[in-house]
Amino acid sequence: MLVSHPRYWLKNAHIPLCLIKDNLHLFSDTTRENLCLCDIEISQGKITQIIPACENTIGIDLKKGIVLPCFVDIHTHLDKGHIWERSPNLQGDFQTALATVREDSQRWNEEDLYRRMNFGLQCSYSQGTIALRTHLDCHDNQANISLKVWQQLRQEWQGKISLQVVPLVSLDYFLTPEGEKLADKIAEMGGVLGGVAYMNPEIDTQIEKVFELAKERNLALDFHADESGEVESICLQKIAETALKTNFNQDILCGHCCSLAVQSPEKADEIIKLVKEANIAVVSLPMCNLYLQDREAGKTPFWRGVTRVKELKQAGVRVAFASDNCRDPFFAFGDHDLLEVFRESVRIAHLDTLYEDWIASVLEIPANLMNLPHLGKIALQSPADLIIFPARYFSELLSRTRFSQGFGHEMAQCNRILIRNGKIEKNSLPKYIDF
Repeated sequence: MLVSHPRYWLKNAHIPLCLIKDNLHLFSDTTRENLCLCDIEISQGKITQIIPACENTIGIDLKKGIVLPCFVDIHTHLDKGHIWERSPNLQGDFQTALATVREDSQRWNEEDLYRRMNFGLQCSYSQGTIALRTHLDCHDNQANISLKVWQQLRQEWQGKISLQVVPLVSLDYFLTPEGEKLADKIAEMGGVLGGVAYMNPEIDTQIEKVFELAKERNLALDFHADESGEVESICLQKIAETALKTNFNQDILCGHCCSLAVQSPEKADEIIKLVKEANIAVVSLPMCNLYLQDREAGKTPFWRGVTRVKELKQAGVRVAFASDNCRDPFFAFGDHDLLEVFRESVRIAHLDTLYEDWIASVLEIPANLMNLPHLGKIALQSPADLIIFPARYFSELLSRTRFSQGFGHEMAQCNRILIRNGKIEKNSLPKYIDF
């Protein structure tokens, strides 16, 4: 399917209606899953026409294959990625993960970080990701090492993946002079300020300080909040109250928010209303949280770890899904693949009845939260950065996402075709054996 000339058509493409931003009145005929059959003209690297499928269109016939814009992964941990084999978490719980990563971080020099982070980005790019935000552990001198590697990778991946960074420290760190210096460094790099919020006697002071630092430097905020099954953990509520009290006008994203799922419906409703009023967005990390939450030796887990995504969305809160950890002590699996993330989110959170516009949670919603409004949608004159799947419906796309030609042959692990800047690319995942 390689195309070299600058203008061509993709015909008979199934596109989710929620992702089409122009001439919506033309697309009245949709499937039960709100997919519409379209022809797409691509010229000089941009989308120049989107029309209902027409018999007279001459082009590449996708035979109802689904076409999506490239993925946007708004919550990852590239610095921890791919250390599982050398530092496994055999208990599988959160506290062991913390201790194991702390010990492994002694090896995080520039060479080690570059090798693992770059491999993660290779996987992300091959899966169809075009923008990615990573949280990096930034206590003390580790910040200088990790941020230096991130800056190098941001330069090397420019034009392929847009990279953003958030420091990962406990919020008490920002009460110290070192924390203020870190905020300055993040501002210089054009990053997002953030950290881990957990209940403690000084949590209110800590949250207020982070807001103060962000406001002074005109930075958006991205928190880890309530990543537990503790009913009394209300960091999300406190973040929302502080946002309202300070009239904070930058984007705020809160990740995990697992405790919201175990709180009473009345308490959850109260917090969700505050979150909406404060214009806070929530990113759910269902694969990692399903893996960690409610894990006890010899006990079958009782709950799923995922936050109340449906209730949040119904209240008008922007909800995204993302990869989170990958092959490290917090999550033993993962491949930086947002199709896998979306598939598992649909299954875990029962998003298939109906699919509605949930696909936007790995596309347009995180793109807007990353201040990349040209990504995550299919619009006229937008860059032709697309993913083509042979699946014709969500029921097919989310049932058979991978295949292989067998051991000993070239592994065709990723049955999708990437179009970047209008050019159809040969696509293969990096091999673990080369890593």
